[in-house]
Amino acid sequence: MKLLLTSGGVTNPSIHTALRELLGKPVSESRALCIPTAQWGHPMCGPASVRGLVAADPGSDWRYLSGLGWGSLGVLELTALPSIGAQRWVPWVRETDVLLVDGGDATYLCHWMRESGLADLLPSLPDLVWVGVSAGSMVMTPRIGAYFVEWASAPDDRTLGVVDFSIFPHLNLFPTNTPADAQRWAADIGGPAYAIDEQTAIKVVDGAVDVVSEGQWTRFG
Repeated sequence: MKLLLTSGGVTNPSIHTALRELLGKPVSESRALCIPTAQWGHPMCGPASVRGLVAADPGSDWRYLSGLGWGSLGVLELTALPSIGAQRWVPWVRETDVLLVDGGDATYLCHWMRESGLADLLPSLPDLVWVGVSAGSMVMTPRIGAYFVEWASAPDDRTLGVVDFSIFPHLNLFPTNTPADAQRWAADIGGPAYAIDEQTAIKVVDGAVDVVSEGQWTRFG
C-alpha cells in the first residue's frame, strides 16, 4: 500500500503530482472509493458533512478529495461491512485504485477498520493508494495524542501504527492548532512526529518518507 497522508487533501500542484506518481496514471482514469466513517465519531460532523464528501461539493474543501475528477467514485462505509460479509466488499477494495479517507475521529476510524477487516486486508494490496485527510491520515500512525481524541468510547489514543510517526494536522488553520500547540502535543507523543498545514502531505512508499509541501510543516523528534 502507498500512502499520501494530508491535512486538507490534494490542495496544490505538488501534492497532485505526488498523487499522480503514486497512481501511475491520471486521476481521471482511476477508480476511487471514499470512506466517510471517521466523521461519525466526531461531534463536529454528521449527515450534512458526510453528504458533502459523497457529493464532492465543488464549492467545498471536498473538491480536494472526492471532487478531483475521478474516473469512477463510490462509497465504502466501514460500519456496514461486518453485516454484509467479506465476499461482497473485499472485491470492491481489490478492484479500486485508491481509497479516499476523510477526517473525523481517528480512534473511531481505527476501531471500524479493525472491526470490518479492512486493516487486515490492506497489507495484501501493495499497489493500492491511500489518500488520507486529517483523521484519515492520523489513523495510520501509532498514536494521535489525547489532544485529538473526540470519540467518547475510545479506550486510548492508539491507532494502527502502519507508519512510525505521528501527525498534528491543520497547522495554523484553527486558533488551537498553533505551532506552540503542536510543540506541546509532540512532547506528549514522545516519538517522531510531524505538524503539517493544509498545503502539506507526507508520501510513504515502501517505508520511505517524503514530505511534499507548498506550505508549512515541522518535524519533531
